[in-house]
Amino acid sequence: MSDEIDLEGLDTYLMSDDSPENCMMLSDLDGFLHGIVCSPVEIPKQEWLRKAMGGPFNKVPPAILETITDIYDNIVDGLALEEPEVEPIFWEAKEGHVIAMDWCEGFMDAVALRPKEWLRLTESGTSGHLMTPILCHLIDENGNSVMGIRREDLFDALGQAAEDIPTAVVGIHQFWKLP
Repeated sequence: MSDEIDLEGLDTYLMSDDSPENCMMLSDLDGFLHGIVCSPVEIPKQEWLRKAMGGPFNKVPPAILETITDIYDNIVDGLALEEPEVEPIFWEAKEGHVIAMDWCEGFMDAVALRPKEWLRLTESGTSGHLMTPILCHLIDENGNSVMGIRREDLFDALGQAAEDIPTAVVGIHQFWKLP
């Protein structure tokens, strides 16, 4: 889906000195945008752009803002398909495995914009588990899993959780459409 979007140009800009100091990087931005699209309530574009850019974004080049909007639109379109598609942008380690922590932190940044509204899902006895692949990637300041995953099991658990994220995102998005 994102083939026509200049992800490389966006990534270069976000990592450059020209970008706002506290802006999100590509993977966490993508996770954040997925969280915005999956939000139980609509979040105004000006608000989520300000969060993504780490503050005012009036000096961000229009082409960059357009690229971010294009990513958002692609996520919306992918989730609207009869067979929804989710293609998260994860980092890849030199060893070849994916690193989804930044993406998950970005998703949770979106959740943090409206935490009370997310409670219906997280406290759901039937669907709260949909957040698990994302929550598995959250690590505290001591390097411990906030989900209580033992360190010796963490690598394998994170690998499986990363594979499960697209399905979880589809489930989260669909949850909010239930009566």
